[in-house]
Amino acid sequence: MNKLRIFAPIAILMGLSSAANADSPVLAYDDFVGMTFWLISMGMLAATVFFFMERGSVAAGWKTPVTLAGLITGIAFVNYLYLRGIWIQAGELQIVYRYIEWLITMPIQMIMFYLIVGAVRKVYRGMFWRLLFGSLVMLIGGYLGEAAYVHPMVGFIIWMGGWIYVLYEIFSGETGKVAARSGNKDFVTAFNVLRMIVTIGWCIYPLGYVFGPALTDSVDSNSLNVIYNLADFINKIAFGLIVWAAAISSGGRTR
Repeated sequence: MNKLRIFAPIAILMGLSSAANADSPVLAYDDFVGMTFWLISMGMLAATVFFFMERGSVAAGWKTPVTLAGLITGIAFVNYLYLRGIWIQAGELQIVYRYIEWLITMPIQMIMFYLIVGAVRKVYRGMFWRLLFGSLVMLIGGYLGEAAYVHPMVGFIIWMGGWIYVLYEIFSGETGKVAARSGNKDFVTAFNVLRMIVTIGWCIYPLGYVFGPALTDSVDSNSLNVIYNLADFINKIAFGLIVWAAAISSGGRTR
């Protein structure tokens, strides 16, 4: 029964992959941007299978974070199949399509900070809501600006405000302070790496906003899509692998 629960979501993802490939036009061998969409899709699928398989190997308190890591890459996999199809058919991709996935996966990543800290220390629910609130403000502001519902500069300011709020919470706020007092050296190391991903890895998104069509339009669409693809690959897969490594080092394997 446990194996069935693990393989069910994997089978669903494989089915979605087959259906998407059956209806999609052929990807040209010299389409470098399109190839990056395809490579990221495969990476996300592989990571999803890995995380769902490994959730049974970690201690009980870490099962939910590892499961969410698989959920994040699984959602990204499905969305990248869709983005790849748009790119092949239209030869371009509007940034707003990416927000469909970001509005789900990035808040989940913030919630994972709450969950992993809760796996080693007692935490209060206010931490959960602050992390969720900051990430949603960031993404909603960015979407409204990119989609021209508000002035692009206003959207950028909201984006930066939400991001800075999140960074404050995980570095100097309650989340950062509780993690520092955990007394678990391996966990603190992993937590610091996750903070660096949110700091350095996530800076790609506001930079893309500034240099993309919303504000200066100084970077061409092809380069911007490749950069976003690589950023998503690192920010989602590496993030999940760090959570899994922390789970193994902190709680050990259960089998």
